[in-house]
Amino acid sequence: MSDVTQLVDDNQRGRLERRFGQHVGDWLAELPSTLDALAAEWDLTLQGPAPGGRTSVVVYATLADGREGALKLSPDHGLARAEAGMLRMWSGSGRVPAVWGLDAGRGAILMERIEGDSLAAGRVLPPMSTIGTLIRELHAVDGDPEELAELRPLMARVQFIFDLWGRERTEGAAADVVSPAVMHQGFCRARELAHDDVDVVPLHGDLHPGNVIDGGERGLVALDPRACAGDGAVDAVDWILWQVTDAGQAERRAQELSKAMGVDADRMLDWARAFAPCLAVAMVNRGHDGTPEFDAVMTLAQG
Repeated sequence: MSDVTQLVDDNQRGRLERRFGQHVGDWLAELPSTLDALAAEWDLTLQGPAPGGRTSVVVYATLADGREGALKLSPDHGLARAEAGMLRMWSGSGRVPAVWGLDAGRGAILMERIEGDSLAAGRVLPPMSTIGTLIRELHAVDGDPEELAELRPLMARVQFIFDLWGRERTEGAAADVVSPAVMHQGFCRARELAHDDVDVVPLHGDLHPGNVIDGGERGLVALDPRACAGDGAVDAVDWILWQVTDAGQAERRAQELSKAMGVDADRMLDWARAFAPCLAVAMVNRGHDGTPEFDAVMTLAQG
C-alpha cells in the first residue's frame, strides 16, 4: 500500500486544509488505498510524488506500455472532472498534457507527464510574443458548443479569487498593509469588466508562470486549468504583473501581448489593475513586500 506520509508533506497538507477545510484529512487517510486501486485498474507503476498545489496530490506513474504519466487526485471531484474536460477540449493544440484516463468518482486524472521546469521555477520570462501565442492558441480552440456552454462564467471565477485572497489578507500579515478599500476597489473593477459585452472564449483561468512548463522543442505547455468562459484579456494578467518593477513596464507588456493575442491592451491593463490587490496580498504574506516589485503592484492596484 502507498504511504501518504511520503506523498504529502506538512506544507502541502496545510495548503489542502486551507483550501478544503480540516475534513480533507479524511480524504488523505483514504488516499493510499485509492492510489493502489487506481494503479491496479489502470496497470500503473507508481513512482514518486510530484510538486503539488492547494487543490490536488500528484504522483508520477509509468504505464504498462512504458509511457510516463502523472496521476492527479483532488478531493473536489467536480474540479477534476472539469479539468479533464478542458484538457481534452484543448488536446488538438498540443499546448496541454494529453488525458489518458478519468475516474470522476475518485476525482482522479491520468495524464501525460510533461518533462521540463515551470517558468516560475526558472524565473525567466519568455518574450511576450511567445506567451501571447500560447494564450491565443488556447482561446482559439474549436470546442464542442455544448462543452463550451457548460463552462462556468468568468464572474464565478472572479468571485472565488477575491473571496480566497480576502481571507488570506485577513488571516495574514497583509491585513496591516493592503487595505480592505483597495481589495474592494479591485473587486468592483473586475466585476465591471466581467460583465462587459465582449467576445467570450474558453479561458484557462489560472494561467500563471507556475502553471506553464517549458517543454523544450514542444514549446510552452499549460497545466492546471480552472476553466471558465469570458473575456480573453483576463488570461494575460499574471504575465503583465509577474516580476514587474514599474507601471510603465506593465504597459509595455500589455502592448506586446495585445499584438500577439489580438486583444485590447487597455482591457488587459484594466484586468491587471483589478487583480493587483490579490497579488499584493500574496506578496506580503510571503514576505516580499518592501520590494520594487511590490511597490509596482501596489501602484497598479491603487491607480
